[in-house]
Amino acid sequence: MKNIVVTGIGTDVGKTIVSAILTRALNADYWKPIQSGECKDSETLKKLTPQTFCHQEGILLKAPRSPHHAAYLEGIAIDADKILLPQTSSTLIIEGCGGLLVPLNEKMLTVDLFSKWECTWVVVSRHYVGSINHTLLTLEEMKKRKLNVLGIIFNGDSCSQTEEAILTFSQYPCIGRLQQEKQWSAKQIDNYANQWKNQKAFQNAMQK
Repeated sequence: MKNIVVTGIGTDVGKTIVSAILTRALNADYWKPIQSGECKDSETLKKLTPQTFCHQEGILLKAPRSPHHAAYLEGIAIDADKILLPQTSSTLIIEGCGGLLVPLNEKMLTVDLFSKWECTWVVVSRHYVGSINHTLLTLEEMKKRKLNVLGIIFNGDSCSQTEEAILTFSQYPCIGRLQQEKQWSAKQIDNYANQWKNQKAFQNAMQK
């Protein structure tokens, strides 16, 4: 079994879509340890990849806020020790919540919980003004924590100046790309999965 965490440089950067593509490319299971907001990412993923086995969320929070804030609004505190990695013989795609340094409670960040598990990591970077800084800060923190980063997936129309800067300064490879899509379908997810798994950079990353 291989555990792959899909994290992003912020919220709404495409983690769920990337997770869906990875489950198809790798015939993997899916798990969202912490879900904030009533629109569940696992339900979105299941519509796009009906074949995928989705494990039950570790914790469900109603408000679309940072986990520590959403938990506060419900009058609870997140006990990270009770969020347990699912048992499976398949590769497991683990979708993060927001970015790397999102608080779970007063003492723990998302990365603190996820790095307790034996995982490799994929970073989703979406193109917008400021994304170079946000991506490099995320990757620098991952280097400091000695996390095993497989590579970067860029989301959005190609921007060579942005991407070359990120790849040059981070020294991590691009292992996949998402174009701007008006609407996602199961067919599109399968098309991307086939594209990625036939690319050398993706194949090399998944062998790490």
